[in-house]
Amino acid sequence: MITAILAFFIDAVMGDPRSKLHPVALIGNLIAGIEGMLYGKEDSDKKKLVLGGILVVLVLLFTFAVVNGIMNLVKMLDNIYVVTLIEAFFLSFTISPKSLAAAGKELYGYLVADDLDNARYKVGWIVGRDTEELTPGEVSRATIETIAENTVDGIIAPLFYFAIGGVPLAFLYRAVNTMDSMVGYKNDRYIYFGRVAARADDVLGYIPARITGLLFVVSAFILGYDGKKAWKILRRDASKHPSPNGGWAEATVAGALHIRLGGFNSYFGKVHFREYMGDPIEEIGFDHIMKTIRLMYTDAILFLIICHIIFVICSMGVL
Repeated sequence: MITAILAFFIDAVMGDPRSKLHPVALIGNLIAGIEGMLYGKEDSDKKKLVLGGILVVLVLLFTFAVVNGIMNLVKMLDNIYVVTLIEAFFLSFTISPKSLAAAGKELYGYLVADDLDNARYKVGWIVGRDTEELTPGEVSRATIETIAENTVDGIIAPLFYFAIGGVPLAFLYRAVNTMDSMVGYKNDRYIYFGRVAARADDVLGYIPARITGLLFVVSAFILGYDGKKAWKILRRDASKHPSPNGGWAEATVAGALHIRLGGFNSYFGKVHFREYMGDPIEEIGFDHIMKTIRLMYTDAILFLIICHIIFVICSMGVL
């Protein structure tokens, strides 16, 4: 797990570079290219479902084969330190704690400066809902929900799959998650074509989401937030989220911070209601964004520590 710790450090220093050559961006281009070849607007619903499944298979096979091939070449180098550094560098592309924190801090800055126009504009970069009419509290809620949920997708899940299958499996997860973010929508175009991608993301995120939620409870105790409330709201409200996984992060954060997440959101001009999670003991404020960022980092560090302890124990032959 030294590789994972080093990858986390690399991300903390370098962040997620904005480049067309970023591996996740290249995976996105691959998805878009294959989608363009497979998707047919006039296809039947059943055909769209099948072709969407083929998209998932092709993307995963190609991604795993390329990354596994690169890692096999790297392992041929006769220097364990160089191999570890290169593996950590590649793994760092699958996680994004610094970028997630930076987005939250930027929005916090706009809100504190009473620059609501920029806050609305920038939060639109990280959420799919309409943002033109959001209040400061709604911008804060959207930011908190995104940071909480992406603690699973952007940190814990890639590290979890690295722990059980190395860099190639971490990239395979990122490929699934990227497909879900691109085609996993319940709209006219993707309701059938993107269904397999969405289900695959639900399946692969199942265990990491639950690990994240439980570690958020521990993190709340460590940071002096309300760990007992976090545990209570996790058990009470996690299942209310429309995603089978999203509630484990969001409900726990809501409980820890004494706020209520969920509510009314607008998508493409249509208002939708998402069940509430948490109790509105405190009104959502700007400071809750920063507290969520602290919870995110603490959650990630706890996961790395636990994985390293397990690795050491296993290497000693105890397990």
